[in-house]
Amino acid sequence: SREMKTNLMTHVKGALPTMVDVGNKVATDRRAVARCVVHLPRAVWQALDNKEIDSPKGPVLATAVVAGVMGAKNTASLIPMCHPVGLEDCSLTFDVDRGDGQLGIECAARTHGKTGIEMEALAGASAAALCVYDMCKAISSDIRITDLHLVAKFGGKRDFDNR
Repeated sequence: SREMKTNLMTHVKGALPTMVDVGNKVATDRRAVARCVVHLPRAVWQALDNKEIDSPKGPVLATAVVAGVMGAKNTASLIPMCHPVGLEDCSLTFDVDRGDGQLGIECAARTHGKTGIEMEALAGASAAALCVYDMCKAISSDIRITDLHLVAKFGGKRDFDNR
């Protein structure tokens, strides 16, 4: 029923958005991992040198790490009902598959707090992918970002690991 679906939406009361009250929750160690894929055309892969892509704007993957961490740190500024989280660790890794033309981006985030860290991991992976796009668009505009998803989360009510 519509009432049941509304009750499952923790950030909605009636028809209005709301921030979830986490004041009475116990702080726990929380970790999350998110992943996305950037599909790069051959022209971009030809610029790949020693697992780095040199673009007119500079080293792409090194810059994407910084963008990913910045994205994770600024999640609450981008997502209206997301709580500000004290990010204790954030790391980005890349999986280069030239044969399929895919660049996998994984963002792992960690905190000790009352609310989850999955939005930070998702924002970090997204920001890193957008950075790759921005830095490589001068080489080719045929770049796609796909498959953004949460891979794993630990420390909350519903832990899971889809790796």
